Order: sequence, then C-alpha cells, then structure tokens
Amino acid sequence: MPKANVYNMAGQQVGEIKLSEAVFGIEPNQVVVHEVVKNHLANCRQGTQSALKRGEVSGGGKKPWRQKGTGHARQGSTRAPQWTHGGIVFAPKPRDYSYTLNKKVKRLALKSALSDKAASGSILVVDELKLDEIKTKAMQNFLDAIGAGKSVVITPEVNETVVMSARNIPGVVTTTAKILSVYDIVNAKQLVIDKAALAIIEEVFA
Repeated sequence: MPKANVYNMAGQQVGEIKLSEAVFGIEPNQVVVHEVVKNHLANCRQGTQSALKRGEVSGGGKKPWRQKGTGHARQGSTRAPQWTHGGIVFAPKPRDYSYTLNKKVKRLALKSALSDKAASGSILVVDELKLDEIKTKAMQNFLDAIGAGKSVVITPEVNETVVMSARNIPGVVTTTAKILSVYDIVNAKQLVIDKAALAIIEEVFA
C-alpha cells in the first residue's frame, strides 16, 4: 500500500499516512495521461489566428498586363498568392480547437498521475495547511522547509490566505481537492496536500 510522509507547518515530519490503493496505487496508464494533457492544451488554445485570403486583400482588381504577347506568364490579379502583398493560400481563420474526452478516460488519467507521484515519493501531506496572514514569505518558508519546489498545493476548499500567499511564487499552483487537473499534477514535481483534502480526494475519486 502506498504511503506518504506527514508534515506540520514548521516543516517537521510528524508521521506517515497510508494512501488509498484505488486512487494512489494503480498501474499508471501513460497513454491516457498523454491524451488528457493534449486535450487540456488544445482546450486552452484561443484559436484567434487569422490571415487574409486572396479575395479579402484590397486591390488587385485590374489585370496587370494583357493575356498574350508580353512574354510573361498570364496573370489576372496582383493579389494572387504568388505576388508580394497577395493573399495567403488556405489562410488560417479563427476556430475552436476544444474537444471532449470520455469521463472514464479523464478519471483514469487522474488516478494514473496521482499513482505516479505516490510511487516516486512526491506526495507531501500536511496535517493542517493554515497561514495566519496573507504573506508570500511565510508560504515560501513552509515549502522550503518540507522540500517542495515546483508544486501543486491542494486544499479541501478555497483558502484565500493560502491562494494569495502562493500566487507570486514561481511554479506553485493552488487548487482544491475536487477540481484536480492532470496537467498541473504532471507538470509539478511535488503535490502538497492538506490532510483533509486527501480524505476528499480518496472519497471522490476512489
């Protein structure tokens, strides 16, 4: 059964906790994780790129020279793609890149990502993740004390003090137990999980 170390806010290890086999102990499916990460990145694309086709470029109404007898290739417009200032062939237009994945696929990818982190010892559990005031330095000191670098900080519910204290720390992302992102988990080196949030994760995703 997978285990994780438990720390207090001073950065001291105060024990160990067993993790759910159903959530943190499965055989990671890398193919599914790749599909979900690719889906996340596609859904993030704005799709606002745009260029002009030959019919949308201004000018070019006049035939540049007569059809025959000049020695030049025949041309009907100076806005054809081969001309400077001409239109673009198959010009990109604004489009929606997003697509959906099966719910079971996303659930399997999340469990795979969590299990991979558990197997590598990258899950750090905090007995109670709490800060007295909004202070970036206090949050940074805590993360340094437990050896967390680029990490995802997971709380049971939105904790404004933690969110505001962590938002200016490079590489640190905050989220809640019910809205975990496979992309954020894969992108992070450690997961810093509140003990109460861990119970929610195991209850919701088991």
